Amino acid sequence: MNPAVKPPEQVFIVGCGDIGRRVARLWQAEGIPVTGLVRNGGRLTATGIPAYLADLDDPASLSDLPVNQALVYYFAPPPQHGQDDPRMAHFLQALDQQGSRPQRIVYISTSGVYGDRQGEIVSEDTAPNPQVDRARRRYAAEQALREWGRQHAVPVIVLRVGGIYGPDRLPIKRLREQVPMVHEALAPQTNRIHAADLAAICVAAARRGTADAIYNVSDGNDSNMTQYFNTVADFLGLPRPPLIDRDEAQQTLSEGMLSYLGESRRMDTSRLREELGIQLQYPTLQEGLEATCQRDRDELRGTRDEGR
Repeated sequence: MNPAVKPPEQVFIVGCGDIGRRVARLWQAEGIPVTGLVRNGGRLTATGIPAYLADLDDPASLSDLPVNQALVYYFAPPPQHGQDDPRMAHFLQALDQQGSRPQRIVYISTSGVYGDRQGEIVSEDTAPNPQVDRARRRYAAEQALREWGRQHAVPVIVLRVGGIYGPDRLPIKRLREQVPMVHEALAPQTNRIHAADLAAICVAAARRGTADAIYNVSDGNDSNMTQYFNTVADFLGLPRPPLIDRDEAQQTLSEGMLSYLGESRRMDTSRLREELGIQLQYPTLQEGLEATCQRDRDELRGTRDEGR
């Protein structure tokens, strides 16, 4: 396990959505002030997290960022089109223009940068091979940020994250609408992590992550996409999705879902456990669903009762 670095004096979260708010609460519990960069501060108002209003698509709005010697988390997604991430470029340009140097930067990327490995295990030493634009954008952002960190002696830690599940992140609408899924024998190997565990990993990465290091993030359990949908359906008492073959999937499923079905890999998380000392709160999907789904199960039960 790496030795812990000096605690931050302040935390700045670029893109303060669900994971950002979770990370903010963990630092606030330790008395560390946190600010979140958002385009609209309404969602942060009720959380007690001060908002820094800016738009990563508008470089002029990124003046005087409160990042000097701050711990910075970059959680903002790239744009939905293209193969680069101009938002990351705008952020780094703003740092250069104001001469600010964060204490360190933690970036959430995606396991998609590895591309399709036909179910094989990937470690952080596996050469990236992003095969769809959403992964190419993330990999471009990784490269730009890591290069900037090297040039300016700012430690950068990259988290390559599998699928995130948790409250308001379950496929309930899809299951209710009986959107089909491919037969389990055709389903790709996938990797998942509970949102609460991801937030704790973000804190651990800031404390113990090695400069310029990459960490694979998942709960380490082998699973596939159809198993995931079936498990969630069973847990919530909903019908499992109807099963179809690949030809039917090509005609039925969305382009986004087809892109996920076209990639299969398993992530080695040894470095996450050994260097960051991670002990997951929800090491299995069952445990994560137990903690996540009581509200959803109660609401679904009430809906069924009303329909009788």
